[in-house]
Amino acid sequence: MDERQSSMEKMGLTMFQNRYKNRRVLVTGHTGFKGSWLVTWLKELGAEVCGYALAPHTTPNLFETIHVAEGIKSVIGDIRDRALLTKTLQDFQPEIVFHLAAQPLVRLSYAEPVLTYETNVIGTLNVLEAARTCGSVKAFVNVTTDKCYENKEVARGYKEDDPMGGYDMYSSSKGCVEILSSSYRRSFLQEDGYALATARAGNVIGGGDWAQDRLIPDCVRAIHKGIDIEIRNPIAVRPWQHVLEPLSGYLLLGQKLLTEGKKYADGFNFGPNEDSVLTVAEVSKRVCQTYGKGKVIVGEKSPLHEAGLLMLNIEKAHKVLGWNPTYSAQEAITKTVQWYKRFYQDEPMRAFTLQQIHDYEEKFYGKRIKRGC
Repeated sequence: MDERQSSMEKMGLTMFQNRYKNRRVLVTGHTGFKGSWLVTWLKELGAEVCGYALAPHTTPNLFETIHVAEGIKSVIGDIRDRALLTKTLQDFQPEIVFHLAAQPLVRLSYAEPVLTYETNVIGTLNVLEAARTCGSVKAFVNVTTDKCYENKEVARGYKEDDPMGGYDMYSSSKGCVEILSSSYRRSFLQEDGYALATARAGNVIGGGDWAQDRLIPDCVRAIHKGIDIEIRNPIAVRPWQHVLEPLSGYLLLGQKLLTEGKKYADGFNFGPNEDSVLTVAEVSKRVCQTYGKGKVIVGEKSPLHEAGLLMLNIEKAHKVLGWNPTYSAQEAITKTVQWYKRFYQDEPMRAFTLQQIHDYEEKFYGKRIKRGC
């Protein structure tokens, strides 16, 4: 144990009450952007992790860049493959499942509507069923999105009891997942079975995302290539948050489900404070200012529908879970830009990623913590 860990021990604090130490945790979508950050954090918390996902779909990708597969059981598979999925859970016997695997892109859902629904709806049902037939599972955090709400472009944050909906196929598929989760909970999990909750987050940013049609990855690629950053919808308003923000919410929710069970089996929003709800144009400009270079131009507007205004109300997560966002929008942008700059300078990114997790933990609690070692 190094000096940093020793000093944290003396503070007498642990992240998430040390509930993940030696726990068997299964994460679907572990090869993706959020999944890679989550698995890395879980390993730091002392969890025994199994991941189930498709192979990374971009080059580069965070999963390989920070060596996420080291020290875990990694299964490359499709959540539509019910047999392999069920076998994976039966073999690993997880105590908690974090379900992140999805087709996550709005624009792709226009081109691949069947794939989107098969993956997001039927795939989720497969995971729910695999967990139900695996007697070890005590808790299940089903990750959806802020786009699950019927968006009426109103200047207020959506609450957890607002109607589900979705204009595009991605958003509507996630609305269906929320309805599915509620129905599944009432149909099969009332008396026996695991505690099932859903988690809805806003636009997530952070180092290591190279997906297409995402704002900051597009900005970083353009800056690195020395070309203008072209944005489609500059006045669109979104709730921007660093990736560690919703992940802290998922982990806190998982902790509550593990310790107090079905009391917390419900839907929760994990979004930023109101001052982090910014336009696409403002975020793009801040990325350039923080990076120290880059130019933003407005391109031709996409013919595909995209929400103009979308915000989340996070009062429930605050009152029920005691969760609050930690970073401002500028802090989230700064942390993200720092990660990409280090990456393009060929620095060891696993160490820097862990450092960003440790920095977040300390600000999350307002003081140093011990790591449960």
